[in-house]
Amino acid sequence: MKDRTLLTTGIVGSVIAAICCFTPALVILLPFVGLAAWLAFADYVLFPLLFLFLGITAYALLLRHRHKKAAC
Repeated sequence: MKDRTLLTTGIVGSVIAAICCFTPALVILLPFVGLAAWLAFADYVLFPLLFLFLGITAYALLLRHRHKKAAC
């Protein structure tokens, strides 16, 4: 996987997970589609996803840094 694709995936996933974790987006949207019962378990899924995507972003930045350092 290219560094740019990995970095984009990490950043987009982190932003989406952060929006769902730290704003009432899920509290507003899920009852409208009939999934309000899932709100009790949202934190058990969203926080690990946020940390996973932040880890992917950090890994992609590390790879990018190594490639730039090797090119010099």
